[in-house]
Amino acid sequence: MFERRVVAAWAVFGGIAAASAALVWRRPDAQRLSDLHIYYGAAKFDGPLYDYVAENGGPFTYPPFAMVLFRPLSLLPEATLGVLWLAMTCAAVIAIARTVTRSSAATATVTVTSAVTSAVTSAVTGTATTAGTATTAGATTTAGATTTAGATTKAGAATKAGASAGGGGSVGSRFFTRGLVAAGVATALLVSAPVQSNLRFGQVSIFIVLLALVDAGQVVPARFRGILVGAAAAIKLTPLLFVVYFLVARRYKDAARAGAAFVACAGVAAVLMPGASVRYWGGTIFQTSRIGDLASLGNQSVHGMLLRIGLSPATLPVVWAVLIAAICGAALLRARALHLHGEPVRAAVLVGCATVAASPVSWTHHQVWTVLAAMLLVATEGAWRRAAGVVLLVVMTLSLGVVLRGVALYPGWQFLLENARSLGLIAVCVAGVGGAAMRLNRRTRFRTTRRIAVAALAGLAALALTPLPAGADPTFKAYSADDLTNPRYFYFTGTPAAGEPIAYKIRREKTKVRVNGVVGAEVAGLRYTSAPGGAARSIPLLEADAGVRTFSFRSASLAHGRLDVLDASGQVAASFTNLA
Repeated sequence: MFERRVVAAWAVFGGIAAASAALVWRRPDAQRLSDLHIYYGAAKFDGPLYDYVAENGGPFTYPPFAMVLFRPLSLLPEATLGVLWLAMTCAAVIAIARTVTRSSAATATVTVTSAVTSAVTSAVTGTATTAGTATTAGATTTAGATTTAGATTKAGAATKAGASAGGGGSVGSRFFTRGLVAAGVATALLVSAPVQSNLRFGQVSIFIVLLALVDAGQVVPARFRGILVGAAAAIKLTPLLFVVYFLVARRYKDAARAGAAFVACAGVAAVLMPGASVRYWGGTIFQTSRIGDLASLGNQSVHGMLLRIGLSPATLPVVWAVLIAAICGAALLRARALHLHGEPVRAAVLVGCATVAASPVSWTHHQVWTVLAAMLLVATEGAWRRAAGVVLLVVMTLSLGVVLRGVALYPGWQFLLENARSLGLIAVCVAGVGGAAMRLNRRTRFRTTRRIAVAALAGLAALALTPLPAGADPTFKAYSADDLTNPRYFYFTGTPAAGEPIAYKIRREKTKVRVNGVVGAEVAGLRYTSAPGGAARSIPLLEADAGVRTFSFRSASLAHGRLDVLDASGQVAASFTNLA
């Protein structure tokens, strides 16, 4: 029975992986594996590496060592490389899932992922299962013994998997249960937004997560620990925070090996690509604007959320530095406690979440760590933590800001929905992901946790009901005469109806709304306010054709916006508040 369930569970994973890859391949050429296309084009580029810009407008942004590794792959035809990359991404998902389930997270506690997989596979195989059969695998434990999930059980507690495995015994039961849970974790990870984003763009982020996880999680032999973290940091800088974690956790040899590996990889790149290395370390590393619009909803780092709040350029660096110091400090201390209690994989996931929070740029494909944290919460003790894990897993699979865009009643609610992943990430870094370290002084911790939860909920409720400033809509942009020929921005044709000062048409995209229209002769100006109480923004009136004046702008949402029409004296002649 267990054998059939495991095979069926992995068959479900394989089916979803094949469907995901097929959907990626069906995308238009310009949108298929667009980041992989940038890597490939940069590898073939004869000029300076950081002068390269792909047809889709994307530059190469990683350290030179990443290109040292990528150039051999560019010898393959791009289509062949694309297929190989999709396969390697799915293989990395499996490796990550197996690493997580070998930790204290998944084999002895009830998990949502295994329950979902069990239900699906039962339908496939025609067998019935219960939560106890699927998730309580393990040998009989005695008083005070700690199960593989790190949970202390009562005397005489016994698992049921021995009988359910058809006489396979406790070892076989644990093996098959672990395989079932690994398939469930892999499937849940595969359908999450970060992994789907890795597949869609052909991203390297999933491999960075794998390298850091197996290294910091002590999967590799002790004498090699730290090397993979150093190599990963030479490809993408964010894993450098793991070196700090090694020091905090007193893993000094691992920290030394990580630092040496990082320097060695950068040195290899400097020998092979001296010009690119000098340019990158001499200035390109600080040019975060090359990466894209950091205020867009895709950037769910703390920095991105602060940009969306609309802090002034002078205030933002100070607030960001203080928040990151507090968030990363809390995460590192909790990770050290987990390491000392023999849970290195949980500790690694927590530090990984801190890297996502600390980086100025954390696109969706960077956020695999947050999905892993959600799964660990689902698999830990305590109904509240499990519920929080389920909510976070949903948030990391669906974009609540997009799904519920039309439901939000206040700008604050919309802000919470759009930044749910940032807020969930912060909560994980501060509160941890469960584990043995969280079970000490349980009663005192419960009271403290309850008070913090109540205070946090009250704060979120207050924010949700508070009108946000117009600066909280960094998506806003009013287009100029230079954009007149772009049909994406200027698509409306027509004239205002009799008695109406303007006529316009709205186009909705996934993370923004566009408004394009024309104005009558009596209109002297337009201004737009994103939220009640916010500052108004001027919208230029452009001469499209003789006697025709047009305008175009974009906003994150029109639900609470107001468009004012101004007359020649600068007074408001008309207002439009129901643009949506």
